[in-house]
Amino acid sequence: MISRYAPSSLLFAILLLAGCSSADKSEPAPAAGGQGCNDSAVQDLVGQTASPALLEEARRRAGAQTARVIGPQDSVTLDYDSKRLNLDIDERLVIRQIHCG
Repeated sequence: MISRYAPSSLLFAILLLAGCSSADKSEPAPAAGGQGCNDSAVQDLVGQTASPALLEEARRRAGAQTARVIGPQDSVTLDYDSKRLNLDIDERLVIRQIHCG
């Protein structure tokens, strides 16, 4: 039996992989203050639908080295990474929260 979350799980995987790759291999510009991730620079994306392109735009604008999408059923590591941007989404892929860590 196929889970009703199977299609969204596949999209989560694609979004996560998209966050790990970049066409431009140069380092992103550091965020204001040189901290590595500035989540306040992308708060305007809350409420939008997550996509690989939006994830990459958010990562770039925040000055983060990496970015990931966290779904409502996803398990995540508890390690803190000040250079990582997190997009928390709901079951409809709508971004509910953006934070560094």
